[in-house]
Amino acid sequence: MSRVNVSIQQVVLQGFEAADRAVLLESLQAELRQVIADAVADPAWARPNRTQLLNLGRMPFSGGPSAGRDLGRRIARGIGKGLKHK
Repeated sequence: MSRVNVSIQQVVLQGFEAADRAVLLESLQAELRQVIADAVADPAWARPNRTQLLNLGRMPFSGGPSAGRDLGRRIARGIGKGLKHK
């Protein structure tokens, strides 16, 4: 069994209301759990790996009721792609 420890020290969200931030972060956590669970099935994840900094760049955001949830998912998927073992 592989053990994965992910530590996110900072998430910068400019221009979000508190309730929108909470929805975005909940979505980010849920999707990231799934992304990592899927990735751990890959044997390459049995080897140690460190990623010091992962910059996802700008991610467009369009308003609306599900926008925070969508952005949280896209951030998690970007993190998953950035953590792929080589």
